[in-house]
Amino acid sequence: MEIAALEKTARQLVAPGKGILAADESTGTLNKRFDEAGIPATPENRRAYREMLFSAPGLGEFISGVILFDETIRQKDRAGTLFVDVLQRQGILPGIKVDTGAHSLAGFPGEKVTEGLDGLRDRLSSYSAMGARFAKWRAVIEIGPDRPSHTCLAANAHALARYAALCQESGIVPIVEPEVLMTGAHSFQRHFEVTRSILILVFQQLFEHRVHLGGMLLKPNMVLPGEASRESASVEEVAAYTRRCLNECVPSAVPGIVFLSGGQSETDTTKHLNALNGQGATPWTLSFSFGRALQEQALKTWRGKEENTASAQAILRHRASCNAAALTGSYTTAMEGPSR
Repeated sequence: MEIAALEKTARQLVAPGKGILAADESTGTLNKRFDEAGIPATPENRRAYREMLFSAPGLGEFISGVILFDETIRQKDRAGTLFVDVLQRQGILPGIKVDTGAHSLAGFPGEKVTEGLDGLRDRLSSYSAMGARFAKWRAVIEIGPDRPSHTCLAANAHALARYAALCQESGIVPIVEPEVLMTGAHSFQRHFEVTRSILILVFQQLFEHRVHLGGMLLKPNMVLPGEASRESASVEEVAAYTRRCLNECVPSAVPGIVFLSGGQSETDTTKHLNALNGQGATPWTLSFSFGRALQEQALKTWRGKEENTASAQAILRHRASCNAAALTGSYTTAMEGPSR
């Protein structure tokens, strides 16, 4: 493990004015989104869609890295250029999702643990040879009656730490993603408490597994009321509670926090990110690693048709530019005007 190289890559991913595009949807997830948009769910359409995203002119001005899926890191554009090289030509670092999904936690109905540690060392070595510079592993924590259990939190924290240690051993920067879902009827305070609990356990495990904090990034959820609850929270309250949670749990050695969008609308995520950066300095760079919140309108515009490519790419670039503005607290809703 070369610590200096890990730290350099981590800092590149949270470079000023830039964030991460999460394009690591599994085949099943992307096919479902294609079905919703009326696009034939074929391997060629998946390839063409990713090409549309990665070749968007000027994307590298606002995007530092792209998280790829196993299928995608092996694919090429129409000219025969690997997507890894397409991204690198834009100054964008290629990354890779390495977990194999959340599965039922035996003995704990309704709870899940993310799997994929078996054979991970060899897979990371292969991905590194393909050009991957960073990786992502997502834990899924659901709030419900008597959930999550400590066992569920501990199992996911342990897996995240083992993954992170293996990444750094391979010279790959790990993005550690413990997501507390906003689905459910839980209160604002309950979401805060569970998010705090998993973050504390995650960093305990990272310390125990000797993960170098300067060579990793954290990808957490924002603190929000459950989407089925009757409770609401202002943009400022979401930012304040989220920052309080991070201040209590995240060591200053971590170079960056790249928030997930977690089912929020594209404009809500941008407003919250803007408020998070508008409440004063933090020990870490506060950035983004958004998937659907960056892609959704571009996908609906593209619809699998070549003649829509330029329009879809313009929408993607615009969405990325709005989130880049939010990194300095300078986003305004006026930016959602004519360019959309």
